Amino acid sequence: MEHRALVTASQGQTSGCSPSYAAIVVNRLRRILERTLEVLVVVLMCALTVVVVSAVIWRKAGASFVWYDEVAPIMLAWITYYGAALAALKRAHLGFDGFLLAIPYRWRIAVAILGEIVVFAFFAVLAWTGMVVLEVLHGMSLISLPDIPLQLTQSVIPIGATLFIICEALSLPEYWHRLREGISADEAELAEQIHAQDRSRT
Repeated sequence: MEHRALVTASQGQTSGCSPSYAAIVVNRLRRILERTLEVLVVVLMCALTVVVVSAVIWRKAGASFVWYDEVAPIMLAWITYYGAALAALKRAHLGFDGFLLAIPYRWRIAVAILGEIVVFAFFAVLAWTGMVVLEVLHGMSLISLPDIPLQLTQSVIPIGATLFIICEALSLPEYWHRLREGISADEAELAEQIHAQDRSRT
């Protein structure tokens, strides 16, 4: 009974209430974006693994890839930016739930609002700065691969920052509900696992 109550609380469901149309749309967008980012990050990780392993093999054979030192760090940066956006969507970044839940409700909400403002402001500045960087890099390309423009490789900065803002905003309703109800991230994760097990049994 306690586990089922935790599942219900974490999902923001109450008896006699049904999700609003806006909530349904937000949840659907979250699922689509989550699946897209998961596929993108997995593809990038697999591609980076292939590049690194191939580079090691060819280097042992005495024929190193001239483009490896440029391409591998770029791929790692792409994984970092898009993975960060995915983590924001899942609210999986390091946080201070224990601290927030330990302080009075009024201060908890105030601190949470301040934190969200700082996050949104930082990534808005990062997205704007990324666009400025792309303008500076106009006409430039990779040294080892002249056909690949630097604007393409560095486009991950504004795109990743914008995706982070979108993911943070889409995950905000659930996060806000958890704060109001006093549910920590660990409790929410446990409830989600229990809910998934219940669905697999039915």
